[in-house]
Amino acid sequence: MEQKKSNVRSKSRSKGSVANRSTRKKRSASARKPDSKPSITKRDKALKAGQFCPVDKQCGACQLLAIPYADQLTSKQAEIEELFADALAEDGATMQPILGMDEPFHYRNKVISPYAPGKRTASRTHTKDTKHPQEQRAGKRNAKKRSEQREILCGMYAQGTHRIIPADECLIENQVAKKIIQAIRLLMMRYGIEPYNEDTGKGFLRHAIARVGHRSNEVLVTLVTNGEGFPGAKNFARELVKRCPEITTIVQNVNTRATNVILGEGKERTLYGPGFILDRLCGLSFRISSHSFYQVNAVQTEVLYEAAIDLAHLQGTERILDAYCGTGTIGLVAARALQEKVPAEAKDDASVIGVDKVESAIVDARNNAKHNGIENASFVAEDAGVFMNEMAGRGEALDVLFMDPPRSGASLEFLQATAHLHPRRIVYISCNPKTQARDVAFLREQGYQLEAIQPVDMFPHTTHIENICALVVADPIS
Repeated sequence: MEQKKSNVRSKSRSKGSVANRSTRKKRSASARKPDSKPSITKRDKALKAGQFCPVDKQCGACQLLAIPYADQLTSKQAEIEELFADALAEDGATMQPILGMDEPFHYRNKVISPYAPGKRTASRTHTKDTKHPQEQRAGKRNAKKRSEQREILCGMYAQGTHRIIPADECLIENQVAKKIIQAIRLLMMRYGIEPYNEDTGKGFLRHAIARVGHRSNEVLVTLVTNGEGFPGAKNFARELVKRCPEITTIVQNVNTRATNVILGEGKERTLYGPGFILDRLCGLSFRISSHSFYQVNAVQTEVLYEAAIDLAHLQGTERILDAYCGTGTIGLVAARALQEKVPAEAKDDASVIGVDKVESAIVDARNNAKHNGIENASFVAEDAGVFMNEMAGRGEALDVLFMDPPRSGASLEFLQATAHLHPRRIVYISCNPKTQARDVAFLREQGYQLEAIQPVDMFPHTTHIENICALVVADPIS
C-alpha cells in the first residue's frame, strides 16, 4: 500500500462536528457517555491547564487537543449515534459505548519525517563534527557541504502544504521513534549528507520512517534515498545505532521518482540487522518490513480486532471471508479464534479466506500465516467483489464476512456482490463512519438488519473515529 506525503501528519485542521459538539449543551439521553472513563493523566491535566503543543496551530494534526479527553469521547459517541439514528431506531440495534484509551498520548508507533534544506547558515569549518573521519570518505559532497552550509529541516508538514514544521517533540508520536528522526538529522550534518530538495530533484536523503513494535519494542528504520550510492552507509548505520540503541534494523529504500509517494518500488538493501522486525498483536506474531501495512496505534488495534471478533459470534464451525484483508491481521485473528472454539463435530470447511487485490500484501499475509502455524487460513490476490461473485456462481455459502474498506467505503460493485453471495453475518470495520453509514443503508435495503455498533477511538485528539457495525440477515428463513 503506497504511502503519500499528504499522510505525514498533514491531516485536516477542520474542527468538524466533533469539536463543535464539545461546546454544546448535553445532548439527549441517546448521546450517553462511555460507561467507564479513561484515567486522566498528568499530561491530560497539563493540557486542560493550557499547556498545549507549541506547534499545534501550525501542524493541525490534533484538532481536538484543547478538549479534555473524556469530552472528546462523549462527542464522538454522539456523532456515531446521530449517523446511525434511523437504523438504531428501526432495527433495535445495540449501541455500545466508545472504547477509548487509558493513556491517549504517544500512541503512533510509526513516525515519518521528510528532510529538506533550510536557510543558509555560517560555515561549519570550526565545529567538532566536521572533523569526523567518515566525513573524509564522502569526498566532493562534503566539500560542497562545508562551503554552502544549510540547515536541515525535519518534522511534519504544515496542514495542506509541504512546508516542514520543525518539532523536537510530539504528544501523539512514539518518543523513541521521534528521537531517531532527530538523531538522523544530526548525523546527516556530521556526514555531509544533503537533504532532498523536491523543487530541484537534488539531494540524497528524502525521508526516514521509524516503526516501533508494540509488544516486542523492536525498531525498524527505513532511510528513503534519492539514489543507490550511499558512501559510508554501514558506518552511518552503526553510528545511528550507537546513538539510538533501541534500533534493531536499518533499511535503505531507493526512490528516484518525482512523486509524493514516500517509498520507492525498486531497490532496497539492509544496512543493519535482519531487515524486518517482529511484533505481537492479539496473541499472534507479525513480520513487519518497510512496505508492510501495520496499524499505527497497536494498542487500539487489539481493542478493535477483539471487538470485531466478539461481534462475529464465532462458534468454530464458520466459513469466513476477510475482504480487503491486507497483510491478513484480522483474518488470522479470526482463524485462531476458530481453532480455539472448534467443536468435535465442526464442519470440515471451517476456515478463513482472505482476499485483497494488492499482491505484495497477500505475500505478507501468507508469510504471517506460515509464521504463526495457522493452517485454516488461505489468501488470494484478487478483487474481493469478483471473488464473491465467483463463489455465488458456484453455489458456495458464506457464514461471516469481515470487511475493512478504505476511507471511501466499499464500491457499489462490492456491495452488490455481497448481496449476491448473501453471507449470514457481516462485520463491517470502517475508518470513515460517514461512508460506512451509506453502505450500511444499502445493505439494509438488501435484506440485512443492523444488530450492533461499536465505536473505537483509534486516534485520540483528532476528529477520526473507527467504527464497527454488525449486520445479520433480516429473515434467515427466506
